[in-house]
Amino acid sequence: MIKGRPFGLAVDVGCSTGVSTRVLAEHFQQVVGIDINEAQIRKAKSACSLPNVSYQVAPAEKMPFEDGSVDLITVSVAAHWFNIETFLKESDRVLKTNGCVALYCLHPHFDLHYKDCSQSITDVFMETLDILIYEQGSETIKKFQYEYKDIFDVVPYADKIRITNIVSESSMSVAALMRFLESLFMFQSLFVDDPEFAKEFMKRLQERLLKIMGASSSDTELKVRNNYFCILACKSA
Repeated sequence: MIKGRPFGLAVDVGCSTGVSTRVLAEHFQQVVGIDINEAQIRKAKSACSLPNVSYQVAPAEKMPFEDGSVDLITVSVAAHWFNIETFLKESDRVLKTNGCVALYCLHPHFDLHYKDCSQSITDVFMETLDILIYEQGSETIKKFQYEYKDIFDVVPYADKIRITNIVSESSMSVAALMRFLESLFMFQSLFVDDPEFAKEFMKRLQERLLKIMGASSSDTELKVRNNYFCILACKSA
């Protein structure tokens, strides 16, 4: 018999500031976000007051959970950083029978829409993303270009699927867009290397966007359109 909501335990691996972790809270009795970055875990803890959500510092390749204890493992925009074979073996260890793993990532292209300057603000934003992605090197870029095809090929379960071109459209403020960009691995790498430069980098980007939009407040809302791709797999008996 399939158990209904709320399900047992979900683990969000590489959770960063916990944005992707918190959305699981209403569906699971317990949700744990893990990340190797202590600073990000501190931010996640300070932003969360949900009673069934917690955070721990831990690597993807050595999760602090018992064998067969996890219902769902999620990874948002982070799997390309893992030793993927070791991570998948560890996932198999902690997952229950019929437990699932979901690896998802956004395609590195955004369309921003605001009045009659949509193309201009999109160009500026993509210029910024291109700089950040370039800094990560060719191997990371390839993983994006191939939409996790290489990872899909080594997932050990027969019950698996890779889905591409998942369109996401939302409205958010310029400030929220900046926070979203700051949560991405590309920016986090930059921040680790040079925190002051990273902060100034984001400040200049926000100023450029607001100037083009003719807006004075970072609370000004715009529409954001981007695509996701994902791998879904289930551990069979």
